[in-house]
Amino acid sequence: MTLCSVMAGPVSQEGSEGDSMIRVLIADDHPIVREGLRRFLAEARDIDAGDEAINGQEVLEQSRKKRYDVVLLDISMPGRSGMDILKQLRGEQPGTGILILSMHSEEEYAERAFKAGASGYLTKNASPAELVEAIRRVAAGGRYVSSRAAELLASHVGDRSEKLPHERLSDREYGILCMIASGKTVSEIAQELSLSKKTISTHRAHVLEKMGMKNNAQLICYALQNNLVP
Repeated sequence: MTLCSVMAGPVSQEGSEGDSMIRVLIADDHPIVREGLRRFLAEARDIDAGDEAINGQEVLEQSRKKRYDVVLLDISMPGRSGMDILKQLRGEQPGTGILILSMHSEEEYAERAFKAGASGYLTKNASPAELVEAIRRVAAGGRYVSSRAAELLASHVGDRSEKLPHERLSDREYGILCMIASGKTVSEIAQELSLSKKTISTHRAHVLEKMGMKNNAQLICYALQNNLVP
């Protein structure tokens, strides 16, 4: 069973009687996802996942009011870039573990997330048991790297004389590249990110310039060739 099918039923994960509660903030803009996560995490006796946030600003506000051991963060929420929120949260709450739980594959965001200060990265296709394990490890001050993410990170350890075109982009620009490559229009991207169409068009122009390309077709072709979209 994957996280996408968690509403089919909870998974029991009991902690030791002597364990202290792990306080978790669930940050995701989809109510069904939040409800599913809260339901099965409630079965883990050492995890308290009763608090939620629906966007990046709520994540920051709640983490300032209450100390969390782990923030379970979706990087694709309305408003500010999830990567921006990750960086700010890491600066404001250095003792909090930040576990990314994303619809995006490891190829798309894992390396950027770890560089920005994430404690772990999982996709929403992970099993509930793996997520519980990741939360416990991150709460204990460790890092959680899936086997796929570890493979990708290891492949980038070697020296490279030149960055790939998409690695020159800012996190916001990179996110917009992935959204364009998935077939979304400027209007759809603007609505999803709560930004103006003019702002998205400006970011798109910067993406094209930095990558030396002329149109969306070239961006889509590049993204597919480099496995930047599912």
